[in-house]
Amino acid sequence: MLDGLGGTQGTRETGAVPTYATAEAAPSEPPRAVVPGPPRSPLKRSRIGDLPMRVIYRILVVSVAVLLAAVATVVAFVSFGSSDQPGGAPSGQVAAPPAATPSPGSSSPTVSPVSPASPVSPTSPAASAPVSAAPSASSAVPPAVLASAAPSVPPSATASGVLPPSASPSISGSPSASASPVATPTASPAVARDRSAVVAALADPRVPKLPRDRKLARLPGKAHKAKRRLNDAKSGVSLARFGKPWKVFGASPFSTKQVLPKVRGAGVRAMLVSCPVPTQVQARPKDTALLAARWTLNHHPRGSKISWTASQPIKHGWLLAYRVKYKVKGKAHSSMAAVAVTEVPDAKPAMVFVTIPDAQRTRWRDINTAISSIRLK
Repeated sequence: MLDGLGGTQGTRETGAVPTYATAEAAPSEPPRAVVPGPPRSPLKRSRIGDLPMRVIYRILVVSVAVLLAAVATVVAFVSFGSSDQPGGAPSGQVAAPPAATPSPGSSSPTVSPVSPASPVSPTSPAASAPVSAAPSASSAVPPAVLASAAPSVPPSATASGVLPPSASPSISGSPSASASPVATPTASPAVARDRSAVVAALADPRVPKLPRDRKLARLPGKAHKAKRRLNDAKSGVSLARFGKPWKVFGASPFSTKQVLPKVRGAGVRAMLVSCPVPTQVQARPKDTALLAARWTLNHHPRGSKISWTASQPIKHGWLLAYRVKYKVKGKAHSSMAAVAVTEVPDAKPAMVFVTIPDAQRTRWRDINTAISSIRLK
């Protein structure tokens, strides 16, 4: 059937449905429900960027140090292994010079140590020879002793050809051989090389020439026994500690000091003191005592002069006794005094000095007691 006037075939004949009708007739799909999935894990980032720069620098420094240590180890092994090549000295063996032939009756050989000042060439025959005793020794050295006595030489010493002082071997034939320690000398007091100080002391008008040896006489007064002793740790001696009227007093500038009560107009206070000798030490104890006696004039009035009364050796030293004359307010006075110098091992000699004025002459006998009581600690 024709559609209208144009004669075109209509839709009814063909049965085709218009497009707009199709679009209206097509059912619309319901909206889909979107279900959220599990959350995605964030991307893993490197933590290197979070490190402080100082940590990175430290890591770099440690890495470089480890690398240098590895290189040094390789170089050491290479230099150590070079001694095994032809012409190289074996490691761990020290050259020993020929030992002197021991005297008859000697049972243990002695090997002289290698002088540290003489270099040893790695290619010399002496460097390749193991440490051993002289073949002429009457008794062989056990291998255990050789092994214990052979020092280990570092590769650097082998490469340079100079042995350190500690590599010098010292071997004896006894199984208990060991390196003997070097004795450390004990410091001794310096002794004057000449007698210039003695000459100067004798040139002093206050000090007369030393008399011939003369023993100390028994001085006037009553003898007082001392039951206790006074130790002088600084000087290394001990002496009698008197009872009353003597008393221990402030020692400065001495090590120990005992005094009697002051007497008005005496000019000097009686005292018994000890200390290391305050003067230069001489070769002879007698000369040292002379210098010490002159020094004691500092503890007497100005213008004092010495008059010798005794000069004698005592145990471990020398004694000089003398009378000191001086004036106090125009009046002549004197004191009886004595100086004892005692030599102390490995230390400066000890000086014991006692002086008692004439105003207390009844105590002069204490000088005999004090001098005879001196002992080494």
